[in-house]
Amino acid sequence: MTVSDAELRGMARARELGTSALGTTSPNPAVGAVVLAADGTIVGEGATNPPGGPHAEVVALAQAGERARGGTAVVTLEPCAHTGRTGPCADALLAAGIARVVVAVPEPTALAGGGAERLRAAGVHVVVGVEQEAAERGALAGWLTGVREQRPHVIWKVAATLDGRVAAADGSSRWITGPEARAEVHRIRAGCDAVVVGSGTALTDDPQLTVRDADGRNADRQPLRVVVDRSGRLPATARVLDDAAPTLVSRAETPTALLAELFARDVRRVLLEGGPTLAAAFLRDGLVDEVVVHLAPKLLGAGPSLVGDLGITGIGSALSFTVAGLTPLGGDVEIRLHPTRHTGGGTRTSGDASDGGS
Repeated sequence: MTVSDAELRGMARARELGTSALGTTSPNPAVGAVVLAADGTIVGEGATNPPGGPHAEVVALAQAGERARGGTAVVTLEPCAHTGRTGPCADALLAAGIARVVVAVPEPTALAGGGAERLRAAGVHVVVGVEQEAAERGALAGWLTGVREQRPHVIWKVAATLDGRVAAADGSSRWITGPEARAEVHRIRAGCDAVVVGSGTALTDDPQLTVRDADGRNADRQPLRVVVDRSGRLPATARVLDDAAPTLVSRAETPTALLAELFARDVRRVLLEGGPTLAAAFLRDGLVDEVVVHLAPKLLGAGPSLVGDLGITGIGSALSFTVAGLTPLGGDVEIRLHPTRHTGGGTRTSGDASDGGS
């Protein structure tokens, strides 16, 4: 495939726009779109609106206006060809006079597929698969997991010392990491549909689990707070039960059952912030898709480790990960990881309960 430098820059910007919509679009994909004029300059940008609102292409086309005619649309997901709560994005591109469409990820569902074919049939030049892996690993990851495995995408976030402790021997854990790392946690929460902890974490730390700004004020949009509490131990006075955000107290017996419960609620991105026991349960079942470790340059020598018993007795059976990113956060370090082994289901093409497409 041949793409111009302007189109590659447009795709990088489209991925950023998709990321900016995370936490607001589920069960629909968080898509980004850029419209380039015939000379390659950006004349329109857009990201998917909340369900029922316009898709990314429509937003970008509206911003571009007549400057879109004869230009190029750069989109992270193949434009949809079906009518859901909004009309087909492929038709909107045709009506705007777009001459070329550059796509990162082909539409994986039968429900919304066919956009590229419709555009080509009308004489539009369509290129699919441009920087596809980067787009699939980015803002589309949660939605794609839902399509392929019919469950939410799980991001496990943990803060630990250099020796892998998440708390001291006396149980104290505030604060392992510094303010920059804690601010990043709130940014990650803001991009998720639900934040999950176990009853042990809820009882020990009494977290509020809200998204807050640098001044400690709660954000307008909050993810669903979820406490896994099979024994009914959570007291009515727990901060997670306040009115700052919606809360689900789940008695799901397994991680799989919990994810099915959340998927039915249109949750597509889950931030797992529970303690070592809950993290181990998800890891044992192959249900962790990404890991974010905030590592503090401290040593405790004792205290709970970052993960519980995984049932592994030999080094040959160790769970392994690839490093996707290393970022300094003040005096701490953020390590982003992807599992190299995964036990999720295969690709599905029947679609899920969303508008599909972009």
